Amino acid sequence: MNLGQMELNNIYNVDCLVGMKSLPNDCIDLVVTSPPYDDLRIYNGYKFDFENIAKELFRVMKKGGVVVWVVGDKIKNGDKTLTSFKHCISFQEIGFNVHDVMIYMKKNTPFMRSNAYTNCYEFMFVLTKGKPNTFNPLKTKTVRQGLEKLVHNKKADGVNKKILGVLKDEKTLTNIWEYAVGLGGSTNDKIAFQHTAIFPERLAQDHILSWSNENDIVFDPMCGSGTTCKMAKLNNRNFIGMEISKEYSELAKERIGLIENQLF
Repeated sequence: MNLGQMELNNIYNVDCLVGMKSLPNDCIDLVVTSPPYDDLRIYNGYKFDFENIAKELFRVMKKGGVVVWVVGDKIKNGDKTLTSFKHCISFQEIGFNVHDVMIYMKKNTPFMRSNAYTNCYEFMFVLTKGKPNTFNPLKTKTVRQGLEKLVHNKKADGVNKKILGVLKDEKTLTNIWEYAVGLGGSTNDKIAFQHTAIFPERLAQDHILSWSNENDIVFDPMCGSGTTCKMAKLNNRNFIGMEISKEYSELAKERIGLIENQLF
Protein backbone atom coordinates (compact mmCIF):
# COMPACT_ATOMS: atom_id res chain seq x y z
CA MET A 1 0.00 0.00 0.00
CA ASN A 2 1.50 3.31 -1.07
CA LEU A 3 1.09 6.92 -0.03
CA GLY A 4 2.32 9.05 -2.89
CA GLN A 5 5.85 7.82 -3.52
CA MET A 6 6.13 6.29 -0.06
CA GLU A 7 5.24 2.73 0.89
CA LEU A 8 3.29 2.41 4.11
CA ASN A 9 4.71 0.46 7.04
CA ASN A 10 8.26 1.36 6.16
CA ILE A 11 11.08 3.44 7.60
CA TYR A 12 13.08 5.66 5.27
CA ASN A 13 16.61 6.94 5.70
CA VAL A 14 15.88 10.46 4.50
CA ASP A 15 15.81 14.06 5.68
CA CYS A 16 12.13 14.51 6.58
CA LEU A 17 11.98 17.81 4.69
CA VAL A 18 12.94 15.92 1.53
CA GLY A 19 10.78 12.92 2.39
CA MET A 20 7.66 14.93 3.15
CA LYS A 21 7.85 16.58 -0.28
CA SER A 22 6.91 13.20 -1.75
CA LEU A 23 3.78 12.92 0.43
CA PRO A 24 0.47 14.26 -0.91
CA ASN A 25 -1.51 16.97 0.85
CA ASP A 26 -3.87 15.97 3.67
CA CYS A 27 -2.76 12.34 4.02
CA ILE A 28 -1.58 11.79 7.62
CA ASP A 29 -3.90 11.04 10.56
CA LEU A 30 -1.44 11.33 13.45
CA VAL A 31 2.13 12.39 14.14
CA VAL A 32 3.90 11.44 17.37
CA THR A 33 7.46 12.72 17.46
CA SER A 34 10.17 14.32 19.55
CA PRO A 35 12.53 16.60 17.58
CA PRO A 36 16.21 17.23 18.39
CA TYR A 37 15.48 20.49 20.22
CA ASP A 38 18.13 22.79 21.71
CA ASP A 39 21.07 20.54 20.74
CA LEU A 40 20.60 18.63 24.01
CA ARG A 41 21.78 15.47 22.23
CA ILE A 42 24.28 15.05 19.41
CA TYR A 43 21.92 13.05 17.11
CA ASN A 44 24.91 12.06 14.96
CA GLY A 45 25.63 15.71 14.25
CA TYR A 46 22.41 16.43 12.36
CA LYS A 47 20.37 19.60 12.86
CA PHE A 48 16.74 20.25 12.08
CA ASP A 49 14.96 23.09 10.31
CA PHE A 50 11.99 23.64 12.61
CA GLU A 51 10.15 26.33 10.63
CA ASN A 52 10.02 24.41 7.35
CA ILE A 53 9.30 21.08 9.03
CA ALA A 54 6.32 22.65 10.82
CA LYS A 55 4.97 24.05 7.55
CA GLU A 56 5.31 20.69 5.80
CA LEU A 57 3.57 18.96 8.68
CA PHE A 58 0.63 21.30 8.34
CA ARG A 59 0.44 20.51 4.61
CA VAL A 60 0.50 16.72 4.95
CA MET A 61 -1.88 16.48 7.91
CA LYS A 62 -5.49 15.60 7.21
CA LYS A 63 -8.13 18.04 8.30
CA GLY A 64 -8.79 16.92 11.86
CA GLY A 65 -5.35 15.30 12.09
CA VAL A 66 -3.25 15.54 15.26
CA VAL A 67 0.44 16.27 15.86
CA VAL A 68 1.91 15.31 19.25
CA TRP A 69 5.14 17.31 19.65
CA VAL A 70 7.23 16.17 22.63
CA VAL A 71 9.78 18.81 23.68
CA GLY A 72 11.60 20.31 26.64
CA ASP A 73 14.00 23.19 27.20
CA LYS A 74 17.74 23.54 27.61
CA ILE A 75 19.05 25.39 30.66
CA LYS A 76 22.00 27.61 29.76
CA ASN A 77 23.72 29.77 32.36
CA GLY A 78 20.75 29.29 34.67
CA ASP A 79 18.24 30.44 32.01
CA LYS A 80 15.67 28.23 30.29
CA THR A 81 15.51 28.68 26.51
CA LEU A 82 11.69 28.26 26.31
CA THR A 83 12.21 26.64 22.91
CA SER A 84 9.17 24.49 23.71
CA PHE A 85 6.83 27.48 23.88
CA LYS A 86 8.45 29.10 20.85
CA HIS A 87 7.69 25.95 18.88
CA CYS A 88 4.11 25.89 20.12
CA ILE A 89 3.48 29.54 19.22
CA SER A 90 5.02 29.01 15.77
CA PHE A 91 2.72 26.04 15.13
CA GLN A 92 -0.23 28.20 16.10
CA GLU A 93 0.88 30.97 13.72
CA ILE A 94 1.12 28.43 10.88
CA GLY A 95 -2.50 27.41 11.42
CA PHE A 96 -2.53 24.57 13.94
CA ASN A 97 -4.82 24.72 16.95
CA VAL A 98 -3.10 24.17 20.29
CA HIS A 99 -5.63 21.57 21.37
CA ASP A 100 -3.87 20.70 24.63
CA VAL A 101 -0.63 21.28 26.52
CA MET A 102 0.15 17.97 28.20
CA ILE A 103 2.94 16.98 30.56
CA TYR A 104 5.20 13.93 30.21
CA MET A 105 6.39 13.32 33.78
CA LYS A 106 9.40 11.07 34.32
CA LYS A 107 9.13 8.88 37.42
CA ASN A 108 12.83 8.24 37.87
CA THR A 109 14.69 11.12 36.27
CA PRO A 110 18.36 11.27 37.34
CA PHE A 111 18.92 14.91 36.37
CA MET A 112 19.19 17.21 39.38
CA ARG A 113 20.15 20.88 39.77
CA SER A 114 22.02 22.24 42.77
CA ASN A 115 19.93 25.41 43.10
CA ALA A 116 16.50 24.41 41.76
CA TYR A 117 14.00 21.59 42.02
CA THR A 118 14.63 18.46 39.97
CA ASN A 119 13.26 18.82 36.46
CA CYS A 120 11.13 15.75 35.74
CA TYR A 121 8.96 16.67 32.76
CA GLU A 122 8.69 17.55 29.10
CA PHE A 123 5.78 19.11 27.25
CA MET A 124 3.55 17.15 24.90
CA PHE A 125 1.86 19.74 22.69
CA VAL A 126 -1.25 18.31 21.06
CA LEU A 127 -1.73 20.27 17.84
CA THR A 128 -4.71 19.84 15.54
CA LYS A 129 -5.59 20.87 12.03
CA GLY A 130 -9.08 22.00 12.94
CA LYS A 131 -11.24 19.95 15.29
CA PRO A 132 -9.68 16.52 15.95
CA ASN A 133 -11.29 13.68 14.02
CA THR A 134 -10.66 11.15 16.76
CA PHE A 135 -10.54 11.15 20.54
CA ASN A 136 -10.61 7.81 22.32
CA PRO A 137 -10.10 8.93 25.93
CA LEU A 138 -8.02 6.72 28.18
CA LYS A 139 -9.80 6.01 31.47
CA THR A 140 -8.92 5.28 35.08
CA LYS A 141 -11.02 3.85 37.91
CA THR A 142 -12.64 6.37 40.24
CA VAL A 143 -12.03 6.13 43.98
CA ARG A 144 -15.75 6.44 44.78
CA GLN A 145 -18.81 5.31 42.84
CA GLY A 146 -22.56 5.54 43.28
CA LEU A 147 -24.92 8.27 44.45
CA GLU A 148 -23.44 11.40 45.99
CA LYS A 149 -24.16 15.11 46.37
CA LEU A 150 -22.28 16.78 43.51
CA VAL A 151 -21.43 20.43 42.84
CA HIS A 152 -23.79 21.86 40.24
CA ASN A 153 -23.83 25.16 38.34
CA LYS A 154 -21.19 26.88 40.47
CA LYS A 155 -21.01 30.58 39.54
CA ALA A 156 -18.78 33.56 40.21
CA ASP A 157 -20.14 34.00 43.74
CA GLY A 158 -18.36 30.76 44.67
CA VAL A 159 -21.43 29.23 46.32
CA ASN A 160 -21.54 25.45 46.02
CA LYS A 161 -24.96 24.31 44.82
CA LYS A 162 -25.23 20.54 45.16
CA ILE A 163 -27.61 18.04 43.66
CA LEU A 164 -27.80 14.27 43.96
CA GLY A 165 -25.89 12.63 41.14
CA VAL A 166 -24.10 9.43 40.17
CA LEU A 167 -20.33 9.08 40.32
CA LYS A 168 -19.20 6.93 37.42
CA ASP A 169 -17.00 3.87 37.78
CA GLU A 170 -14.22 5.46 35.72
CA LYS A 171 -13.07 8.85 34.54
CA THR A 172 -10.91 10.29 31.78
CA LEU A 173 -7.23 10.62 32.62
CA THR A 174 -5.76 14.03 33.39
CA ASN A 175 -3.34 15.60 30.89
CA ILE A 176 -0.30 14.80 33.05
CA TRP A 177 1.04 11.35 32.13
CA GLU A 178 3.72 9.67 34.22
CA TYR A 179 6.15 7.05 32.92
CA ALA A 180 9.23 5.28 34.17
CA VAL A 181 12.26 5.83 31.94
CA GLY A 182 15.30 3.70 31.14
CA LEU A 183 15.52 -0.05 30.48
CA GLY A 184 12.33 -1.75 31.61
CA GLY A 185 10.56 1.62 31.75
CA SER A 186 10.93 3.22 28.34
CA THR A 187 11.34 -0.17 26.66
CA ASN A 188 12.70 -3.67 27.13
CA ASP A 189 14.56 -3.39 23.81
CA LYS A 190 18.21 -3.11 24.86
CA ILE A 191 19.23 -2.12 21.34
CA ALA A 192 17.00 0.98 21.51
CA PHE A 193 19.53 2.62 23.83
CA GLN A 194 21.98 2.85 20.96
CA HIS A 195 19.98 6.04 20.38
CA THR A 196 20.76 8.86 22.80
CA ALA A 197 17.20 10.04 23.49
CA ILE A 198 14.22 7.68 23.40
CA PHE A 199 10.79 8.23 24.83
CA PRO A 200 8.68 5.50 26.50
CA GLU A 201 6.79 3.04 24.37
CA ARG A 202 3.75 3.55 26.59
CA LEU A 203 3.81 7.29 25.86
CA ALA A 204 3.69 6.64 22.11
CA GLN A 205 1.03 3.96 22.53
CA ASP A 206 -1.20 6.10 24.73
CA HIS A 207 -1.22 8.89 22.15
CA ILE A 208 -1.76 6.44 19.28
CA LEU A 209 -4.76 4.92 21.06
CA SER A 210 -6.11 8.37 21.96
CA TRP A 211 -5.89 10.18 18.62
CA SER A 212 -6.16 7.46 15.96
CA ASN A 213 -8.11 4.37 15.01
CA GLU A 214 -7.06 1.05 13.54
CA ASN A 215 -5.71 1.31 9.95
CA ASP A 216 -5.07 5.06 10.32
CA ILE A 217 -1.68 6.39 9.20
CA VAL A 218 0.78 7.31 11.96
CA PHE A 219 3.86 9.29 10.95
CA ASP A 220 7.11 10.07 12.75
CA PRO A 221 9.25 12.46 10.67
CA MET A 222 12.25 12.14 13.03
CA CYS A 223 11.72 8.56 14.13
CA GLY A 224 15.06 7.94 15.85
CA SER A 225 14.99 4.45 17.36
CA GLY A 226 11.53 3.78 15.88
CA THR A 227 9.36 3.81 19.03
CA THR A 228 6.33 5.47 17.40
CA CYS A 229 6.47 3.15 14.40
CA LYS A 230 6.80 0.09 16.60
CA MET A 231 3.79 1.02 18.72
CA ALA A 232 1.73 1.91 15.64
CA LYS A 233 2.38 -1.56 14.24
CA LEU A 234 1.57 -3.27 17.54
CA ASN A 235 -1.74 -1.40 17.66
CA ASN A 236 -2.83 -2.16 14.08
CA ARG A 237 -2.09 1.25 12.61
CA ASN A 238 -0.20 1.92 9.40
CA PHE A 239 3.03 3.85 9.84
CA ILE A 240 5.69 5.83 8.04
CA GLY A 241 9.00 6.69 9.67
CA MET A 242 11.69 9.04 8.39
CA GLU A 243 15.15 9.36 9.90
CA ILE A 244 18.09 11.34 8.52
CA SER A 245 20.70 9.17 10.27
CA LYS A 246 21.41 5.88 8.49
CA GLU A 247 22.56 4.35 11.78
CA TYR A 248 19.31 5.23 13.55
CA SER A 249 17.07 4.28 10.64
CA GLU A 250 18.69 0.81 10.62
CA LEU A 251 18.17 0.63 14.38
CA ALA A 252 14.47 1.49 13.96
CA LYS A 253 14.06 -1.18 11.28
CA GLU A 254 15.73 -3.72 13.55
CA ARG A 255 13.30 -2.92 16.38
CA ILE A 256 10.33 -3.32 14.04
CA GLY A 257 11.76 -6.66 12.97
CA LEU A 258 11.90 -7.85 16.58
CA ILE A 259 8.18 -7.36 17.18
CA GLU A 260 7.13 -10.86 16.15
CA ASN A 261 9.43 -12.31 18.82
CA GLN A 262 8.15 -10.07 21.61
CA LEU A 263 5.17 -10.17 23.90
CA PHE A 264 3.90 -6.68 24.77
